[in-house]
Amino acid sequence: MKKDLLELTKELMTYSIEVMHTFENVKASGQAADFFTVVKPFADKVKLVNDKWKEKVYIWINKDNPKHIHMEQIESTYNHMELISIQAFFPETSRTRFINYVKSVQFILETIILDLKRSE
Repeated sequence: MKKDLLELTKELMTYSIEVMHTFENVKASGQAADFFTVVKPFADKVKLVNDKWKEKVYIWINKDNPKHIHMEQIESTYNHMELISIQAFFPETSRTRFINYVKSVQFILETIILDLKRSE
């Protein structure tokens, strides 16, 4: 179970890096991506992983009670991941808010990765 959670967490981390690159490219070009051919397929792909991750991480928290991770942080990370997977494709997205969401997501994901590796 921990191995699955670790893989899903790493996958979300990869997506968070990818959305940051996408956001920078979209901001630089000023061109929004097409919703149905680019945004929706990507967001759906992220949502599949995000949904599985949330389910596994809740089980892990209830079972292992990690010291530095709480349910509220998981809920926020889950919601922020969904937001950034869509907002990255639109140049009118606020840079400050977007970057704050990404950093928040990455901090929690990194904390989970470290906790899982420590407990192996």
